[in-house]
Amino acid sequence: MANPRRSSLQLHHGDANPPILPLSSFSDHSPPHQPSSLALLISSLLSFLKRPQAFPILLSVFVLLTWLSLRFQHPHPHPSSSSSPSLGLSRKRGIVDRDSNSVRFRGDDFPSRIARDRRGWLLDPVSAARDAGIQGAQSCVSVHVGEIKPGGVRGNHRHHTCNETFIIWGAVTKFRLENAHIENKAYAEVTVGEDEVAIAASPSGTAHALINVDRERTTFFLGCQDNVIDYNASTTDFKVWEDI
Repeated sequence: MANPRRSSLQLHHGDANPPILPLSSFSDHSPPHQPSSLALLISSLLSFLKRPQAFPILLSVFVLLTWLSLRFQHPHPHPSSSSSPSLGLSRKRGIVDRDSNSVRFRGDDFPSRIARDRRGWLLDPVSAARDAGIQGAQSCVSVHVGEIKPGGVRGNHRHHTCNETFIIWGAVTKFRLENAHIENKAYAEVTVGEDEVAIAASPSGTAHALINVDRERTTFFLGCQDNVIDYNASTTDFKVWEDI
């Protein structure tokens, strides 16, 4: 008869499957915990920052952020379309030519001394000239508006009893002003571009002329005089320059 105790021992030491052990028995042999994707990203970023080529990239990012910060802190002002010409004028100066006593602005420049909105530009010639430091008419006692076809000339005369201020636009135009300080010629000239608006002035006793040198476009101008001129009197000299 078989010994029950002997059979029980053979089951433990034989080829049969060993008993199942609890999970805690394998805890010391389990694989290490895998790092998260965030930890890998941070590790890669730190490794990149240690490289020499990281400095120029960081510097560029810093400059970009600084520029964006300054731009949002100082937005460009835009004059209101409902404001008057004098209130809408900006401190931004145009191209000033002291020899010819004139200042030019781009007609599409915004903001400028020209009050501009979606309808176009508008200005007060006396105030605009005064703000630009141009010596011209002190008021508009007499006003005349005209055009100059390509190749045409207006003026070429000298008034002795008034100051005159002009607004010139529309075509490539030369404004000539008598100036004794200019050697050899005794006059100064400035060219107004087709996309510019110019304010030019002729003080009393100085000759002036407007010459359209454009091949296609018409020059438009407004003249503002601070006295009424009698062109039949001897207070105006005509045909000052013979070359125009």
